[in-house]
Amino acid sequence: MAPTARSLILDLLSTLRGGAMPVRALVAAGDLFGIAQNNVRVAATRLRNDGLVERDERGRYRLGRAAQAVGEQIGSWRRVASRLRPWRGEWVGVHGGGPAAGARRVARRPHARALRFLGFRTAAAGFDLRPDNLRGGVAAVRERLRGLGLAPDARVFGVRDLEGMDEARARALWDADGLCAAYDHSRAALAASERRLRGLPQREAMVESFLLGGQVIRQIVFDPLLPEPIVPAGALGRLVGALQRYDALGRGCWAEFMAAQGAPHRRTPADVRVADAAGHLAAAAGGAR
Repeated sequence: MAPTARSLILDLLSTLRGGAMPVRALVAAGDLFGIAQNNVRVAATRLRNDGLVERDERGRYRLGRAAQAVGEQIGSWRRVASRLRPWRGEWVGVHGGGPAAGARRVARRPHARALRFLGFRTAAAGFDLRPDNLRGGVAAVRERLRGLGLAPDARVFGVRDLEGMDEARARALWDADGLCAAYDHSRAALAASERRLRGLPQREAMVESFLLGGQVIRQIVFDPLLPEPIVPAGALGRLVGALQRYDALGRGCWAEFMAAQGAPHRRTPADVRVADAAGHLAAAAGGAR
């Protein structure tokens, strides 16, 4: 599926290495995906009004402060291993903050997104769970959830010594086989695309690397980061390694275009839909107040 003008602009700007892009470059990139020039210009104006992009005195655009944290989060896919610590069989639980009727339900959406973003699953009504294998433990998870919009009445705590059946049910909250199959599928797709990119015209290679690379980045960024033995050790790491190789090839596909626009980039432009993520975090911040 082709990106929107809004997501394309933010995704491109998130790749820059301390620079900015003129609107003509954004328009040229939009043309690759069949996005009309006027749509790109309107989207850039609206993003500027929302504080997600900024424009300098030369009319060049860069990522705004409101979207920088999201861009950094997306860019952290290479370092997912640094977010983990050995699992000792303990869990992090969240109680409260569940769906409410009427208008209050809208205010609870950031709560549900926060839990999903950190890989929690519902173990029972009003009780969500994940393995306690994220660096910093319960305290760090609590802080992260609050920042993402966890409901004020929710409580975050450690869980240990589950009974046998409860332990088995907890581990079965995630489709581990499905996750591993998805890792394998994405690695195969990256390998096949690597072979194609070398023989494609530049424009086609730019589009394919943007769409497929972004798809796999989203997969990694929103992965629940489960420990062994819930998923086999190294399963996600192999996908990250494959994407690192693909990212280097994708940079080559985009290098000539980005250089011509005077926009040095630190990574391959990719369809990570940073616009959607920015909107989610903005909504979460509003729900947390």
